[in-house]
Amino acid sequence: QVQLAESGGGLVQPGGSLRLSCIVSGIDFPLYGFTWYRQQSGKSRELVALISAGGETDYADSVKGRFTISRDNAKNAVYLQMNNMTPEDTADYYCQVPPNLTWDHGTPVTVSA
Repeated sequence: QVQLAESGGGLVQPGGSLRLSCIVSGIDFPLYGFTWYRQQSGKSRELVALISAGGETDYADSVKGRFTISRDNAKNAVYLQMNNMTPEDTADYYCQVPPNLTWDHGTPVTVSA
C-alpha cells in the first residue's frame, strides 16, 4: 500500500519561496509518475504539477514559471519548489500517485504578510 508523507509547508511572505518534499513508500518508486495537487479554501482541488517516470514535467498555468517539480529516485522523494509566491498560493498541498488519489495527508501553505 502506497504511503505519502509531505513536509515543508508553513508561512511565507509574498514573493518568498518554499520547498515541499514528499517521501513515498510502498511502491517501486522509479516506475511511477507523481503529481502535486492543492486545495484552496472553498475551492475545488487543482492539479498543480506532474512529473512522469521519465522525468517529463507539466504545470498548471497558474504556477508555470514559478513552481518546479522534481524527483530523486534514490531517496524515493518528490519535491515542489515554489518561488515568487502570492497569497493565491495559500492552500493545502498534496503529493499523489495517480490514478489512486487520497486526501488524508498533505501539508498546509500560507502566503501572507
